[in-house]
Amino acid sequence: MSFYEERILPHVINFACGMKPIGQQREKVVPHARGRVLEIGMGSGLNLPYYNRDQVEFVWGLEPSQGMRRRAQKNIATSNMDVRWLDLPSETIPLDDNEADTIVLTYTLCTIPDWLTALGEMRRVLKPGGAMYFSEHGLAPEPSVQRWQKRLAPAWRKIGGGCNPDRNIPLLLEQGGFKLPSLEQSYIPGPKFASYHYWGKAKAG
Repeated sequence: MSFYEERILPHVINFACGMKPIGQQREKVVPHARGRVLEIGMGSGLNLPYYNRDQVEFVWGLEPSQGMRRRAQKNIATSNMDVRWLDLPSETIPLDDNEADTIVLTYTLCTIPDWLTALGEMRRVLKPGGAMYFSEHGLAPEPSVQRWQKRLAPAWRKIGGGCNPDRNIPLLLEQGGFKLPSLEQSYIPGPKFASYHYWGKAKAG
């Protein structure tokens, strides 16, 4: 990875994804996690304060960026959570089939290059009856905002570590083999091209 990706981007993402409206979104989904949890794109550990420690055995933190794992150490130290790093990308999850009780996916699906393969891997490692809890930003409903999302996407990907502001998150999850028994969506505070959110619960189809 480049100097920007390893030394600067982790701080940019930690700041942007640590804002209060994003924290409020995390609080809607992360506390539902149970048992052995696989967090996809753990980043700097911003989800850690929202886990229910009485219900979580440990967290596998899938994060290929050494810079993000380094940035996470302070959050891990203050959380008292058992975090076990997995440093491969989401397209190759180093777990056996049916190992995870819960998958937590927050602000990550927008960045995964081969999202279809990654979702297949998530489905593979999730136990039968297990659940994914997600919160992601993505494609807005208004055509005028969608046009701005598409115009800004190339530059946004460069400064945001591959983040795509215009992905249709529910469609991607369904194409990846998940059903959505619970789905909510709305704008949260922030620029409209980056603030339309989808969150809820997904089950392997």
